[in-house]
Amino acid sequence: MKLAISGAGVAGAALAHWLHRTGHVPTLIEQAPKFRTGGYMTDFWGVGYQAAKRMGIEEPIRKAGYQIESLRSVGRNGEVKADLGVNAFRHMVGEDFTSLPRGDLAAAIYETIEDEVETIFGDSIASVEQHSDGVHLTFDKGPPREFDLLIGADGLHSNVRQLVFGPESDFEHYLGCKVAACVVDGYRPREELVYFTYNISGRQVSRVSLRDDRTMFLFIFRDQHADPDLPPKDQLRNQFRDAGWECPNMLAALDDVDDLYFDVVSQIRMDHWSRDRVLLIGDAAGCISLLGGEGTGLAITEAYVLAGELARAGTDYRRAFETYEKRLHPFVRTKQADAKKYISFFTTRTRFGLWFRNVAMRAMNFGPLATLFAGSVRDDFELPDYDLP
Repeated sequence: MKLAISGAGVAGAALAHWLHRTGHVPTLIEQAPKFRTGGYMTDFWGVGYQAAKRMGIEEPIRKAGYQIESLRSVGRNGEVKADLGVNAFRHMVGEDFTSLPRGDLAAAIYETIEDEVETIFGDSIASVEQHSDGVHLTFDKGPPREFDLLIGADGLHSNVRQLVFGPESDFEHYLGCKVAACVVDGYRPREELVYFTYNISGRQVSRVSLRDDRTMFLFIFRDQHADPDLPPKDQLRNQFRDAGWECPNMLAALDDVDDLYFDVVSQIRMDHWSRDRVLLIGDAAGCISLLGGEGTGLAITEAYVLAGELARAGTDYRRAFETYEKRLHPFVRTKQADAKKYISFFTTRTRFGLWFRNVAMRAMNFGPLATLFAGSVRDDFELPDYDLP
């Protein structure tokens, strides 16, 4: 079958990889003018890592990843409040654990299909018309095309979802925060393999050193008093200007940043992910939220399961879509419920909440508590064996 995939991120690239291997003809459609790298840092482990190993991309992921050794919470003057050794957690969940920018993971996947799968950059789907034999697509720039199926892998603000299922407001559940991420060159101070985080009321700022003398910043804030009409950098300056720690220096470094990721922290909740020949996958269907930390692994898992169900069902795409949803919908809902609990961890608003968070981080260095926590976040999903080529 010929499948159009809107979005060349983690979910879209992973699905195109598997569809190509199983004899289908996927076409990736990406609104950006070129492939996107970078993005925010994500922890990659669990069932998603196992799916990536089946893709044969474990080695590129290891090379691109960072074996973070410490999650360090600091105070206003840089004093250490808590220091969590990540290796203890890594051993509890299994050795297959790494941290890397989301875009770098997508790039590792895309490189496996770059010369084999058609990719349309710099264009977007304008309309979708389903008929008995397929899907008719028109584009903002290119000529109309016909496909057998359309997959929306275009993220939290999915264009395909908007066109086929309805407005974003019908499915978005805003979690009360905004987030920004960027990479800067030559920032100082610099410590390798340490993830620094600093919290004040309703706000968190973090940094981690990357290769080639780069540093990634992450800003999170509750925005009940923010002015949404201000440019993103001005919103960040208003929120963190007088926050303490390294915030003044980090805000100054933003002056040289051209590629700033800035978005709301939201979930997408839908009762059904498909409508006849159109199906949503990844954040477009069931965004957990950036703060959930497992969206990338879930996207790769979903791509593998969808490709497997299509391989089993042959041309009966309805059966494949139905089985796919039955397998993954409960798992995604569980992950979304877990992610909502993390909001207060990232943006606690009280001194007691911050104190409790730091105590909990310190306690995690002790074996029994680390084991308990690892058990609470371990994936409760068994990856099916589809015997794909």
